[in-house]
Amino acid sequence: MGKRKASVRSKMEPKKKVQKLATTFSCPFCNHADSVDCTIDLKLRIAEVACHVCKESYSTKAHELTEPIDVYSEWIDECEKVNVPLSDDHRDSSHDDNFV
Repeated sequence: MGKRKASVRSKMEPKKKVQKLATTFSCPFCNHADSVDCTIDLKLRIAEVACHVCKESYSTKAHELTEPIDVYSEWIDECEKVNVPLSDDHRDSSHDDNFV
């Protein structure tokens, strides 16, 4: 009996290293690096980020695909919404200085 021919094997490409996402962040209030930790409780469907230096925190709803970076980004977005002053276009017309 003859041997089977060795099949030509293509070299397998090495697996790419997946970079892990950050789980600790800098606080937008006190600016301490790595002071904000994120906890996600999928049973209660709550995600919370909290700074252990200045004790600021933010909570939101969570689901199976929620990651710590998502919760932190949402917190930053909410902080920016609160800190944006109203422009002149958004003022109520009843407060105009020009009276007729």
